[in-house]
Amino acid sequence: MKKLIKFIPALLAAAILPVQKIQADEPSQESPSPFVKFLEQDYLLGDWGGWRTDLSNRGVDFEFFYLASVANNIDGGIKSGSVYQGALLMDLSLDSQKLLGYEGGTFNVSGLWLNGQKPFSDDYVGDLNKVNLVDFPNSLRLWEIWYEQKFLDDKLSVKFGEMSIDRDFIVPDYYNSLASINFINQTFFYPTMAFDVYDVAGLPPQRHGLASTPYSSPGIRVRWDFAPQFYVQAGIYGGNPDQTSSGTRFNLSQREGALSYYELGYLSHHDTNDPALGGSYKLGGWFHTGDFDDMQSGVTSAALAAGGLLGYPVKTHQFNYGIYFLAEQQLYLENGKADPAQQGLVGFFRAAFAPADRNLADYGVDGGLVYKGLIPTRDWDTINLGFSYLHISDNVRRGQNDVNAFALANHVPMPFSRKADYEAVIEMTYKAQLAAWWTFEPSVQRVFHPGGRIGADTADAWVVILQTTLRF
Repeated sequence: MKKLIKFIPALLAAAILPVQKIQADEPSQESPSPFVKFLEQDYLLGDWGGWRTDLSNRGVDFEFFYLASVANNIDGGIKSGSVYQGALLMDLSLDSQKLLGYEGGTFNVSGLWLNGQKPFSDDYVGDLNKVNLVDFPNSLRLWEIWYEQKFLDDKLSVKFGEMSIDRDFIVPDYYNSLASINFINQTFFYPTMAFDVYDVAGLPPQRHGLASTPYSSPGIRVRWDFAPQFYVQAGIYGGNPDQTSSGTRFNLSQREGALSYYELGYLSHHDTNDPALGGSYKLGGWFHTGDFDDMQSGVTSAALAAGGLLGYPVKTHQFNYGIYFLAEQQLYLENGKADPAQQGLVGFFRAAFAPADRNLADYGVDGGLVYKGLIPTRDWDTINLGFSYLHISDNVRRGQNDVNAFALANHVPMPFSRKADYEAVIEMTYKAQLAAWWTFEPSVQRVFHPGGRIGADTADAWVVILQTTLRF
């Protein structure tokens, strides 16, 4: 713990001081030096000799984005240690108006190269939320391939293809995104509650899951912006994402079922000409058509099977579902909405609920604050604080009680000395914008009850992650 406290100031200094030096070296004349122009260009490789601009004018836009991180479990969890993990994101977008002369069409294809030492959370921390954003099995895979067509002055849109649900639903407008990664724990990118539709290890496999980045599945999404501040959207997707190494299994089956999402959004004071502070409020839910294992009988069966006692029946439930709410609000703007950096404070809050009888977690809440430009002259940097609480279903505890009662009746030690309760995490990060195309971000995370005490009483963990991103 003392080592970690001493380490934090060094991390923050590493993030801030290099940029301050760059700024101090900038010439005072109006025309910036070649080095400053290099730092201020959008991409590390610039305009690719004019190719990027020329292709964009013709309707072809592309992006290469590399994320590199070193994840360290300092104390607690399963074991101490560190690993390197990285991801290369590749994206190509085609504009129908520029290419073919008709408006409203966009074709997109993207891929991912996940690399490094895997896994980290499963081997070192034991948490459900997953402390590192790129902690997925290594692969070179297709990410998404879809077409979107907009109608009625862009008020109505239809999008279909191989898609990730997290690119359209429960998407933050202010505090976190792929374009501006302010938190590194996966739960702040997409709430852990939504992953309840995955099969539970040790229970009979049902071949269900969530098509969330880096995974995708065939689907279609329709969105209608029926008023300037309101929209409604719905999507239906394959009920089991493609988890093969290539990402090219385009499959739909009755057994895997279908997963649908629904969302109503209210966008408050989003117009840049509106001086009032902006906000975003989203209410939605999901529904999976498949069969899901009962948590109480499932936990009992899995625990008895681990002890060599097979044959305990596991009940099933038809369908699975949940509801969610996301609120974001600008709390303070230093220079108003005309400020390109949008310096100021944003707060966010999320909550999600699902039935306890068929899900590991029955509710989760999280929230936090993001301040952009807190340090003078560091207009594009953000300092971020987030908290997440994931409550484990009471039915899991009932299953543990059943196993303990069976053990007591047979005069053997009870396997569950502590019952499943919750997993929580507090994360603090500082993202330094070293150049327009380069960021450096240290993250300090405290993980409480890793794994929620479902299978083991894992010690609370201190995790430090150093992450950098590059745009090419």
